[in-house]
Amino acid sequence: MTVLILTSEEDVTADMVVSRLHELAVPVMRLDPADVPGKAVLAADYARGDFEGHLSVNGHVLSMSGLRSVWVRRPGEPAAHAPHASPWLTAETRQALYGMLFSARTRWMNHPRNADQARLKPWQLRIAHLSDFAVPPTVITTAPQVARQFVDEHGEVVVKAASGPPSGDPPLAVPTTLVGADADFDAVAAGPALLQRYVPKRADIRLTCVGTRLFAARKEAAPGQVDGRYGETGHAWQPVPVPERIGKSVHEYLALAGLAYAAFDFAEDEDGVWWFLECNQGGQFGFVELETGQPIAESVALWLSRRKTDRRVPESRW
Repeated sequence: MTVLILTSEEDVTADMVVSRLHELAVPVMRLDPADVPGKAVLAADYARGDFEGHLSVNGHVLSMSGLRSVWVRRPGEPAAHAPHASPWLTAETRQALYGMLFSARTRWMNHPRNADQARLKPWQLRIAHLSDFAVPPTVITTAPQVARQFVDEHGEVVVKAASGPPSGDPPLAVPTTLVGADADFDAVAAGPALLQRYVPKRADIRLTCVGTRLFAARKEAAPGQVDGRYGETGHAWQPVPVPERIGKSVHEYLALAGLAYAAFDFAEDEDGVWWFLECNQGGQFGFVELETGQPIAESVALWLSRRKTDRRVPESRW
């Protein structure tokens, strides 16, 4: 039974898990959907009331009946590396590849349907409320007056991107930015703005969840730091215990979202409260493991190596 990892060729985080799977003597196939068609070949046969599917990568053939689990790590766009790439070819290849994988009886980390929904930050905020996290007041709007009222009510607020940095070459950075009442909010009418009450923090918390296992790490913030992703603080990530209340909320969030893996970001305030900022269903963990020694890659490998009980439908909450 083989673990299939969908990711690009250059993915150090995936390399860490592949190494652990090799130590467990678990067969692994690594595939970038961008290489289909081309380096990778697929065939799916739906006949006689049954289904058979096969993937071939560098001469290594994987039968869908021998698929143990799928880790959707950092896959490229299907057919992106094809000699005559096009939106139509991408759509056709996505239908063929993921349609075949969805037809198999396997375990997913994370199922693409659930992952697509989990990427939506407005939806994350709702699930965070339902999971009983502390969530800073937030508004998403295209109405300048609503934005001004929000700032008047909450004082210092931050503005952040909901979808992440825009694609481009060279890549752009879009840090979370502190704004005040004197800001010009007229531009909000040109596109949705996500405004959130500023949480003065003493530390950033990254909590990685693998199945039922939780790994929390803490990094002290620099004075006045707004976005922990940018700028050096002079401090390293340190492992910390997970408060019982936070652990309960994390498990509730993953159950509602239908996720097997997630990386949560919190801001710890001066009172020690962990404020929910976001949940990345495919977040990096390599940098945390390297600094803290927490066995996250091993935990991912162990989850992927488990055999799935026989079911008639693919594992998905929705």
